[in-house]
Amino acid sequence: MSLRHALLGLLSERPASGYDLLKRFETSLANVWPATQSQMYGELSKLAAAGLISVSAEGPRGRKEYTLTDEGLAELRHWLTETEPQRNPRSDTLLRVFFLGVLTREQASGYLTGLMDLSDRELEALRELERSIDWGDDQLSVYGRIALEYGLRFNEMKREWARWAATQLR
Repeated sequence: MSLRHALLGLLSERPASGYDLLKRFETSLANVWPATQSQMYGELSKLAAAGLISVSAEGPRGRKEYTLTDEGLAELRHWLTETEPQRNPRSDTLLRVFFLGVLTREQASGYLTGLMDLSDRELEALRELERSIDWGDDQLSVYGRIALEYGLRFNEMKREWARWAATQLR
C-alpha cells in the first residue's frame, strides 16, 4: 500500500481538505499506514499534478478542498483489483526472538513479557479508538470496522504467542 492509494481511498468517500484528510487519516488509517502531515500534503500535490485529484474549492489561508477525478478512481480500482498486496517480510520483533539465546533466560523471558504488555497496550489503544469513532453505515465505517477487527485479533494473537513462547523457555 502507498500513501497515494490511502489518500485516493479517503477521497473516494467525499471531497476533503488536507486538514480534513489528516483528521480522517488519524482516526482510521494511521493504525495501518502511518504518515506525517508533511508526507500527506506532499502526496496531495503529487496526486494533483498527476491529475488523480483536483482542487474543487479554495478557502481562506490557502485552504484547498480536493476531489477525486475519474482517473484517480480508476487508479484506486486498478490498485485494489490488479496488484498483489505487498508482503512485508521484515519483523524487528521476530529478528530479536531469533537471537534471544544470547540473553539469560530471565532476560529473554522479560523480552517476551514486554511483548505481551505491548500487545495489551495496543489492544487498549484500538479499543479506545473503536469507542471514540461515531460509526455509521458509510463505506469507511463498514470497512474501517473490519480493518479495526483485524488489528484487535492480530494483537490478541501476538499476546497469546508471546505467552506461549515464554513457556518454551522453562
